[in-house]
Amino acid sequence: MKLSSILIAGCLFCHASAYAQATPATTRPTEESGKVVASGSVPDEASRAAILARLRELYGTQNVVDRLEVGGVVPPPNWSENMTKILTPNLKQVHKGQLQVSGTQVALKGNVANEALRQQVVSEIATSLNPTYAIDNGLLVAGGEAQGVLDKTLSNRVVEFESGAATLTPAGRAILDEMGGAIKQIGTPRIQLIGHTDSQGNRQANVALSLARANTVRSYLIDKGIPADTLSASGSGPDQPVASNDTVEGRAKNRRIEFRLAGR
Repeated sequence: MKLSSILIAGCLFCHASAYAQATPATTRPTEESGKVVASGSVPDEASRAAILARLRELYGTQNVVDRLEVGGVVPPPNWSENMTKILTPNLKQVHKGQLQVSGTQVALKGNVANEALRQQVVSEIATSLNPTYAIDNGLLVAGGEAQGVLDKTLSNRVVEFESGAATLTPAGRAILDEMGGAIKQIGTPRIQLIGHTDSQGNRQANVALSLARANTVRSYLIDKGIPADTLSASGSGPDQPVASNDTVEGRAKNRRIEFRLAGR
């Protein structure tokens, strides 16, 4: 992550730097070009040392600026351990990034090279944390204005299907109506429709279901006037979660359709 600050205090924040804060900071740390700035409050000296050690391991000692303060916050259980887990090598692929953790709420912003990496970074964080953590994926594909339109239209919502089936619900159809408009707005480029499921049940069956749902979305969009040759469908089953499969909420987020510009 080409960070410049990380704010910590019972939560974590990376901003071309990193940041963690249990109680929200009133001011935002000043960015230092090419540096990872760690600022905010941590519960104890051990937490401070662990986070700084991990950042220095990832980015190099000379690239980490320590502005952390110790004390004054009460973090969730195993907070320090979880903070070091989310500081993964993939974060180095995020440019102009900001990682903010407020209690058990994780928000990640910044630019990545392609949509596959956008999903991969968040999936890696999600699988490393326990189910009490929620992740807000605010990563954008660099230079991907068209992808940004699709992401903003979907707005972290999930295209809904009837349970265990590839039949759209009314809410699912309503979202696809919006997505169809967005696709036309950006000139109907080639788009990959990728189905995902949670991890419940047989993996092979989940892969088949994810593909069937992606094909349902493709057919619906074609009926709405999107050229068939611009849409492809595939199914990843449970292999790329964006949240924990140990909770109802996490499984609901993982049952999703991904709209990815071809070639990204």
